[in-house]
Amino acid sequence: MKSPPYARKEGQNPKGGLNAKGRASAKAEGMNLKAPVKSGDNPRRASFLARMAGNAGPEYNDGEPTRLLLSLKAWGANSKDDAKAKAKSITARNKKK
Repeated sequence: MKSPPYARKEGQNPKGGLNAKGRASAKAEGMNLKAPVKSGDNPRRASFLARMAGNAGPEYNDGEPTRLLLSLKAWGANSKDDAKAKAKSITARNKKK
């Protein structure tokens, strides 16, 4: 049995996260995945950045960025520390509104 596209290279965006085919295959299995929010004060973006910044694991493996770092970059952060800072500032700005 073949795994679904979201779990294989064909469903993954080389720049991080899933591509449209990967999100469509996940939706067929009952998941509700949306495209990355690259900028702005979207609460979903703040939540993602905070969650991913807390993930264990390296940002680079053998000099190459890991899927974790690629996903963070797709959401507008350059590192785990940058993701934490952005999540905190987005949340603070959203609370002022």
